[in-house]
Amino acid sequence: MNPVLRIGVLGAAKIARTQLIPAIEMANGAAFWGVASRNRQTAQAFVEQVGGGVALEGYQALLDAEEVDVIYNPLPNDLHVELSIKALEAGKHVLCEKPIALNAEDAKRLSLAASKFPELKVMEAFMYRFHPQWQQVLDWIAEGAIGQVRSVSSQFCYNNHDPANIRNNPAAGGGALMDIGCYGISATRMVMGCEPRRVVAVAEMHPEFGVDDVSHLIMSFADGASATVVVSTKSQRSQSVTIEGSAGRIVLTHPFYCDEGDERIIRLETDDADQEIAFAGSINHYQLMVEAFVSSVSNKAAVPLSLSDSVANMAVIDAAFQSIESQTWAAIPRDYE
Repeated sequence: MNPVLRIGVLGAAKIARTQLIPAIEMANGAAFWGVASRNRQTAQAFVEQVGGGVALEGYQALLDAEEVDVIYNPLPNDLHVELSIKALEAGKHVLCEKPIALNAEDAKRLSLAASKFPELKVMEAFMYRFHPQWQQVLDWIAEGAIGQVRSVSSQFCYNNHDPANIRNNPAAGGGALMDIGCYGISATRMVMGCEPRRVVAVAEMHPEFGVDDVSHLIMSFADGASATVVVSTKSQRSQSVTIEGSAGRIVLTHPFYCDEGDERIIRLETDDADQEIAFAGSINHYQLMVEAFVSSVSNKAAVPLSLSDSVANMAVIDAAFQSIESQTWAAIPRDYE
């Protein structure tokens, strides 16, 4: 029987309190150990909210804690690479929130650092990929249920006008494209099974925050297929993915996130027949992600989502920002493949 891995959290982020720690407590082979914040009062308040754990002052104190096996890094985007590398240097495995870096070069720096510690695991926390609805979607595609995939359409929106929120801070890597555009890009690349060759994008920038409130991008693939990603942090909350094929389509109503207890429904639509599958709201993709990561650590196996995939995702985001600035198509470098 594999030992239980103790997970420490960097920072008192809401996602850690509301999603990851409850998932860790439900996961097989994992246990929440404690949290480190820049001040002890914040850390103490955090552990009281989650019902236990060690409260430490300063991130380095957590990295130095011998009892901790895994570091979960949900800090602002501009601290993902820096603190993840420090965690590796301290001998810890790392589960880092998305997007894993500020750009592809930053992600490559983390990948290079990780290569120096082959015994340690590092993975970007794209929780949506662990929900069984996506495995069913990939199975349908592999079986040829919709023929050849011709296009993917993704949209993900919510409303955030808080000037103090890090998602509205450009220096911290805020904006719609970074925060939620990464989901649509990741899902598209997963469905297509290959990398886009070029991107064209437009964005509406916030006049005060200096981040993109709304971004639209189109990805073009070598076989003529295409994909659209629409994201907004200043719109009514919504999300969907539609995958169009030569012989049918697949529709996901909640591809990325779902409130606790809500069902997720996927539909396969063809000329012959339609099929609908509902997944119970009790399925927790955060728990499944934690268990998959812990299994990789315990069994000394490759993580389900490689750092090369993370670098490739950031390369598309980089190209989208380049396109927004140049107002034309931007090629995606191929040296990350």
